Amino acid sequence: MVAYGLGPSQVSPGLRHGIATVIRSYSLAMAPDRFTGRKALVTGGASGIGRATVLRLASEGATVVAVDVNEELLAELPGEAGGLGGSVSTLVGNVSSEEGVESLVTAAVERLGTLDVVVNVAGVLSFAHTHEQSLDGWNRLISVNLTGTFLVCRQALPHLLSSGGNIVNLASTAAHSGQPWASAYAASKGGVLAFSRALAVEYAGAGLRVNTISPGAIDTPITSAFHLPEGADIRLLNRVTPISGNFGTPEGIAAAIAYVASDEASHMNGADILIDGATLA
Repeated sequence: MVAYGLGPSQVSPGLRHGIATVIRSYSLAMAPDRFTGRKALVTGGASGIGRATVLRLASEGATVVAVDVNEELLAELPGEAGGLGGSVSTLVGNVSSEEGVESLVTAAVERLGTLDVVVNVAGVLSFAHTHEQSLDGWNRLISVNLTGTFLVCRQALPHLLSSGGNIVNLASTAAHSGQPWASAYAASKGGVLAFSRALAVEYAGAGLRVNTISPGAIDTPITSAFHLPEGADIRLLNRVTPISGNFGTPEGIAAAIAYVASDEASHMNGADILIDGATLA
C-alpha cells in the first residue's frame, strides 16, 4: 500500500489499519454468493492473504475452517465473520508436521462433514544472501511453504475427490522470476507451482481442479517485515517492486482465490494467475 507517495513502511499503523478496514468492508459488501453450502479449509488463515480469504469465502456463504499457528489472531476470526453469509471456526496447528496435518484435516472434515475447497496460504518468508543462508532457515521455508502444501493436499485429496472439490495453492512471482536474497523462498514457491500442475494433470480425469495464484508485493505482515540484508544492492529492488510503487491488498488476492475456487472457473485447471502490478510484465 502506498498513501500520498509513502512506501508501506512509512505509513502509520493507524492509517494502514483504517485503509485496510475500508477496503475489506467494501470488498465483502460487494461479494457475490457463490459458496452457499460449500465447505472450505484455509491454511494460514489468521492474517494477511489467508485471513482475507477466510472472510471472503464466508461472505459468499461458505462454512470455513481456518488453520494457523497463531492462536491469538485466529480467535478473532469467528467474531469478525459474524453477520456474513457463512461461518468461520478455527483450528490451531502447524502444516509442516505430518501428524499435525493428519489431525487438522481429520478434525476439519469431522466439523464440516465434507471438503469442497482447500486453500493453502500458510507460508513464511525470510531474506538472506544465499552464501549466508543457514540450512535451518532453508529447511524451515521448504517445510512450511512446500512440504506443508503437499501434506495438506495429500490428506485432503480423498475428501475432495469424493466431493468433486478443488484446491487453490499460493505460489509467488518468485516462482517465475529470479528475486534477490530469496533463494529458499523462490525454491519453495517454484516447488508449489510445479507440484500443483502435477496434481492438476494427475487428477483431472477424476474431476479435481488444482490451480495457483502468484502474488507479487502484497501489503501483509510478511512483506511489512521486509529488510535488506547487509550489503544488499538496492538496485535489485526493481526485481520485486510493482512498477506503480503500490503494493496489492490481501483482499484483492482473496477475490481472485474465490473466483478460481468457484464454479465460474470450472474449466480452469493447472493454471496460475499472476497478480503483481506489472512487476513481471
